[in-house]
This record gives sequence, structure tokens and C-alpha cells, in this order.
Amino acid sequence: MNQHSPVSRPNNLDAFWMPYSDNRHFKSHPRMLARAEGMSYFTADGQEILDGTAGLWCCNAGHGRREIVEAIQKQAAVMDFAPTFQLGHPIAFEAAARVAAMTPEGLDRIFFTNSGSESADTALKIALAYQKARGQSQRVRLVGRERGYHGVGFGGMSVGGIGGNRKQFGAMLPYVDHLPHTHLPGQNAFSRGLPEHGAHLADVLENLVALHGDTIAAVMVEPMAGSTGVLVPPVGYLQRLRDLCDKHDILLIFDEVITGFGRLGTNFGSDRLGVTPDILTMAKGLTNAAVPMGGVAVSNAIYETVVNGAPDGIELFHGYTYSGHPLASAAAIATLDLHRAEDLPGRARAMEPYFGDAAHAMKDGDKVIDIRSIGLVAGIELAPRPGKPGARAMEVFRTCFDKGVLTRVTGDIIALSPPLIVEKPQVDRIFGTLADAIKAAA
Repeated sequence: MNQHSPVSRPNNLDAFWMPYSDNRHFKSHPRMLARAEGMSYFTADGQEILDGTAGLWCCNAGHGRREIVEAIQKQAAVMDFAPTFQLGHPIAFEAAARVAAMTPEGLDRIFFTNSGSESADTALKIALAYQKARGQSQRVRLVGRERGYHGVGFGGMSVGGIGGNRKQFGAMLPYVDHLPHTHLPGQNAFSRGLPEHGAHLADVLENLVALHGDTIAAVMVEPMAGSTGVLVPPVGYLQRLRDLCDKHDILLIFDEVITGFGRLGTNFGSDRLGVTPDILTMAKGLTNAAVPMGGVAVSNAIYETVVNGAPDGIELFHGYTYSGHPLASAAAIATLDLHRAEDLPGRARAMEPYFGDAAHAMKDGDKVIDIRSIGLVAGIELAPRPGKPGARAMEVFRTCFDKGVLTRVTGDIIALSPPLIVEKPQVDRIFGTLADAIKAAA
């Protein structure tokens, strides 16, 4: 839709049960986005809302990119859908090859999903299938991390460690344990890049091995925990976790739904942080969010063990109707072409110093108690109001929106992750608006 097209206005807000939303507040005070272009959204009234969050960490190339739109349109006219159960279509294989060319060395087998949540559950199931295929059927235990987020499927939610995502739903999967989170504000406050303290927290995996023996199949963590409020791994932490997984014959899974496709200035966070997992999940930036799509990159060794070790017939009893959907595959190919042609990771690296300076300039004032940044990600943590956690940050979010800047809130943390095409004046506007909103908040 171009800037001059008419925009429909819904006259009934009742039917849509909104996800992760205060439905009652929204439907009495709706904030509607009607269209998007470049770095901005626009309301139905024409107000520009500068996107400080790349949608939900996902529109890394900005909005309304013509190349992606045309690829989707062209594919829809050729073939709208084709199943990938015992059948194939060329564009899904092309998309997988393009992704495999970008993933860390050795992670060359791609299983397509439709979201980060599906990617997390798929990765966990592949890990269990692998352990069984190699004769380690006792390895059924999965280890996550406190404050981790791996989507909202029961697998990812069980391994995840955000209490609010779990407490409403009772029992999770059995045989799950957790490592401690790495947030040490007393030692690492106002860190830029990897904080200095906390590598020792990976050693808790030794305690879990001592407790559970050889029953642990996999450990799943985010290289940088985004949804919980931008928790950057301490220096040496991921390397230590990798070494311990190797020592105890445990698979290491990285959830790169947020850190993939340039967010940290490299194709994947694994590249920036120098640690290669056995399994890597992705979504969001894979298609620039134009069509829902996720994926799981698996080491060649895992693929060969599961596939070649199985009897004739289906090797992995898992999949989705829309795995490798033609429109999503077309969107992925066009997005990865943009990613390469415009060097989006390089743009993120070039902008990181300026973006980091702007983020850490927010340190002034007693309402800001911590700032964390890496790549084009920043978390601005606010002092909570007594007895009302999250209220101050939500007020800041709403004020910023009304002033024309989109931010993201998790608890009392403002998370910023603009499209990788952001320019310096837009960085100034994002942080200037945020600073004013924090000062105005009670």
C-alpha cells in the first residue's frame, strides 16, 4: 500500500483476542498502525511512527521493500501453495541452500518452520531424535536458562525461564532443568558489549550433570537474551558452555531468532561471539517478516545420524503443513539477496558505535538504573515504581508512541532494536524522544 492509498478503519475491536496485550486497555485506548514504509509506520490519521524496534526484532531491512513485495507477488501468481510431505517444489530447496550458505560452518541442513516458537520446539525434538538414533535413549532431559525465551510452544516454554510465560499454564514438559541467568547488575551495570563478569555461571551445568548423570540431551540458550530485556553474555560464558557440552556429550542449541540476520553486526550471533552450536534456530529476519517463516539449522553430523540411521521410510516424524511454503521461500530468497547486496550486517557494525553512544547517554537521571548494548540492540532499565513493577516503562512506551516513536517494553526495560538501515538522525530522534518520555514519567 502506498502513502496515498485509503486506509480502512475497524469499527469493531471485539473479535480479535490480541496476543501478549492488555486487551482491555488497548480496546479502550487503541493505537493502530495502518501502513509501513522504510523506517516508519503510519497511523490511519497519517501520523508517522519511527520504528525503533524493527517491528518485533524482525524487519531488519526496513518496511515495504519493493524487492520482497514483488517476489511474493510473482510467486503467488506461479504457485500459491505446494505440500512438502513426500513432495517438493524448487523454491524451498533454493531458499534452504541460501540459508545454509549463511549459517556457521557445518550447520548446513535446514528444516523450515513458520515461527520462532515452532523452530524452538523443532530443535528440541531433533535433539531428542538424534540422541535416540545414536543409542543414547536415556538422554531425554532438556536444559534451558532462567529468563530465557524460546517462544510459546510447550517445548520452548518449558525450556524457557520467564515466569510470567509459564505460571498461567500449570505443568510444563517433564525432565527439564535450568541454568541461572547471567544478569549481574551489581558487577556489570552500564556495560557496553560483553560484560566482564559472569562466565562462571556456565559452570552450573557441571552441577546439573552431577545431579542428572548422562540423561541430558541438550542445552538451549539465546546467545543474547532479547525478549527478557537485552541480557548480553559475559566474556567467556558461551565458550565455557560450549566446552562443557562437549565434555559431557550434550548438544548445544542457540536460539538465534533475534540475533540472526545482522542484528549483532554479523550474519548470526554465533559469528560475532565466536561459538558454534550444534543446532541453531531462526525466524523473524529470515523473511524480513513479510511472510511468517522460521528455520532450524542442524549440523551435518546430526542430520546424517537421524536420517541415515533410520530404517526405510520417514526418518523424522515431525513437520508442518506450511514448512517451506512457496511464498515464504520467495520472501526469504529476496530478503537474503537484500541482506547481501546492502550488507546489512556491515551497516549494523558501522552504526553500532553511534547507537551505543546514544544509548549510554541515557545514563543521566535516577530513573535509569542500567543500560546494556551490543550491535544494534539496547536495553534501558528503569527503576520500578514502588508496588507497581512495569508501570513506569509502560507509561514511557505509550508516551513515545504518542510522540511518534515505537519502542518495546518488557517489565521495566525499554528494548530498542531498529531496522539495520537506520541513520544517525533517526537514532537521535529515537533516543531523544525516549529521554523526554523518561523525564516526564512519574
